[in-house]
Amino acid sequence: MGKLAISYDEYNRTAVGGLNLSASDINLLKSYIYDNFNYENVTRQMECETCNWVIEDIALKYSQTYHGYIAITVCLFGIVANMLTIAVLTRKDLASAPINRILTGIAVADIFLMVEYTSFAYYYYIELPGKLNFPYWGAAFIIFHANFTQILHTISICLTLTLAIWRYIAIGYPEKTHQYCTERRCSLAISISYLLPVLLCAPTYMILEIKSTTIMEDQEYTLYHTSLSDMASKNETYLLLNFWIYAVIIKLFPCCLLTVISIWLIRTLFKVKKRKQVLKGYNACPTAFGAIPESKSKNKGERRADRTTKMLVAVLCLFLVTEFPQGLLALYMGIRGKCVFLKCYQNFGEVLDILALLNGSINFILYCCMNRMFRTTFGHLFRYNILYKWSPPSQSDLHTTTGVVNCPNPSEQKTTTSL
Repeated sequence: MGKLAISYDEYNRTAVGGLNLSASDINLLKSYIYDNFNYENVTRQMECETCNWVIEDIALKYSQTYHGYIAITVCLFGIVANMLTIAVLTRKDLASAPINRILTGIAVADIFLMVEYTSFAYYYYIELPGKLNFPYWGAAFIIFHANFTQILHTISICLTLTLAIWRYIAIGYPEKTHQYCTERRCSLAISISYLLPVLLCAPTYMILEIKSTTIMEDQEYTLYHTSLSDMASKNETYLLLNFWIYAVIIKLFPCCLLTVISIWLIRTLFKVKKRKQVLKGYNACPTAFGAIPESKSKNKGERRADRTTKMLVAVLCLFLVTEFPQGLLALYMGIRGKCVFLKCYQNFGEVLDILALLNGSINFILYCCMNRMFRTTFGHLFRYNILYKWSPPSQSDLHTTTGVVNCPNPSEQKTTTSL
């Protein structure tokens, strides 16, 4: 996700601008930073400064002026929204459904991501520019942020891919659903989705490192900053390999697979709709024996399955909109090299970050808009337990409340309900 290190220009602007340094001190500091960043020469640095992309100025304006405040607002909303999602999906009548458990896993990962990003956005975009202080713990926190958010974001990708595959099996092979989509397999898939990203992201752990610069003014100052590690700077092949792993394995491959599954699900929805229209026309035709009535419970189950599929397609499409640009840009970095990472990708880091944060924040809105079961459970959980806490419920409220969760039939209590 986003910007992984403080670039040379930004470091020079923030660190030097707040100190009363002489021209010789500034030249010495520039020379030191150039040496430690291991740029080949000044010409290479000047080449990296120009990307000539049309939206680059807009992205820079957004990142320098608005991103910190917007990101914190989106994160706070996302934390509350995902907590509400977990509260609803962990209800007894919903928690046992495998799809709901996967959605809960995505919400948990998004909460951890947004809690950490809130603290990072406040420090990096609000506190640091005002104080112009570069302590060691600040540089360590930036490296932790880069690795931690990458792991959590990859967890969300793995869980979303699991969700799509799970729905594909449920619709494409309904006769084998009970064999493949068991609770044990669901728990195993969620566990793998949380553990595998730690290994997939391992090569990126060594891309950044903490470096220090000592300057003299009235007293000696030591400034700590993050930059490319010596391994990544001296061995460009290692850096490019990381870009290819990030672009192809973590981003583009899941996006391509999700695209194929999403198209297949959409085609399935159209086929089901067409089949229903044909059956409706057939049942409307008079026959000697009369129309054959369809099972109401079967129609209700089919409608619920269609609503669930539509909601999941919306979730997958939203995910693809935010992930495909990152994958394509990472692939471009892998083709063009380190220069694009240092000067072009860095300028769009905040834009990519806010897209990922929005993706994790508005899933709750999609659930509420597109799934009646989610709305009903949410209303039962909060409307009757909180809003009407001090007022006596009416007879209609009691009837609605008992009709959602409390099943009079013991056999119904054992069934699991999926969104």
